[in-house]
Amino acid sequence: MAIGGVGVGTGTSFKDSVKIGCLCVAWYAASSANGVVGKVVLSDFPYPMTVSMVQLLSISIYLTPVLWAWKVPSARPLEIPLKYWFQMILPLAFGKFFSSVSSHISIWKVPVSYAHTVKATMPFFTVLLSRIIIGERQTAQVYLSLVPIVGGVVIASVTELSFDAVGLISALAATIGFAIQNIFSKKCLKDTGLHEFRLLFILACIAAVCFMPLWIMYDLVRIVNDTSLVHSSHMPRLLALLVIDGFCNFAQNVIAFSIIALITPLSYAVANCSKRIAVITISLLTLKNPVTMINVMGMMTAILGVLMYNKAKYDQNQAHKKAALLPLSTGGASSQGNPLLFSDDLGNTGRLDHLRNVTMLNDSLGSTALLSQYHLNGHIVRTVDKRDDDRQSLYRIV
Repeated sequence: MAIGGVGVGTGTSFKDSVKIGCLCVAWYAASSANGVVGKVVLSDFPYPMTVSMVQLLSISIYLTPVLWAWKVPSARPLEIPLKYWFQMILPLAFGKFFSSVSSHISIWKVPVSYAHTVKATMPFFTVLLSRIIIGERQTAQVYLSLVPIVGGVVIASVTELSFDAVGLISALAATIGFAIQNIFSKKCLKDTGLHEFRLLFILACIAAVCFMPLWIMYDLVRIVNDTSLVHSSHMPRLLALLVIDGFCNFAQNVIAFSIIALITPLSYAVANCSKRIAVITISLLTLKNPVTMINVMGMMTAILGVLMYNKAKYDQNQAHKKAALLPLSTGGASSQGNPLLFSDDLGNTGRLDHLRNVTMLNDSLGSTALLSQYHLNGHIVRTVDKRDDDRQSLYRIV
């Protein structure tokens, strides 16, 4: 059953399907409103850092009752080493502020539709940075899916009638920033055991507090000296739009996390692609920025590439979860105390070393895993539990 572009399994009740559908509609509406309102605000109020600060403060304020109502556990600062706060959490807060400001600069300089098309390159940067930072390899299908993403963005850029270099660079900077955040946020959640909302709250509070002096010295001083703006009859309207923009940003974050908890990763990926299409379509209809047919084709090609990437990534993750179940004879190398060689589905090689009945596996990327052994239908079978990240690799004894 398809609800709002999301595939809902046959085991899902009608009530759950309606709930998921309503959440998707609310998500699309909040994201679209966030993009359109942000563009309207920045057109009359060219202070992207202020818009970012309002959003950070909005998340901090609106999330407080949500955390209390949902009884989300506190951060327990004493259980998180001080060194970890400086090495991981503070840089994440800086990245959130930097990415938010860059994103608003891009929306200020170029149409919302084009900015969101450029942001569709996030899978490309995620794959590239994951390879550079943590040495993660992908399947050929994942790499091939990046071609239409990059190609679509290139076509959209070449044919964009309102093209602006600063807008393009800012959109790319924001996308890279969000990609790095995604990689390290997952690691932070895993290392600390924090709830996603709690981490979002912490990052928003730290970013707002740390960059308040910079905002006061740069943006606030300019706003106060802008007499035409201060005494403008449009100021109440701008303030109202800033409040709406902050709430929409908060709402889309909360709804996104709620949807993640209800549907499969692939369904969420499809919903996210549908959301981007909705944002682009609604921005074109409401803001009426001029586009050509080739420009629209470039946008849709990039979105299609994202959908292909999500499917390829899902298939890869499913393959990782299917650990090889190989019957091993007692007369093999393991019974003789000799190490077993192995290779995995990503081309890594290594050996299995026996240490006090616990088999530790070290591959060519330096990753470590536990090799579990148990009996199934009279045969000894082995499965692998990866410890370095959230993926599992399929290992074969060779």
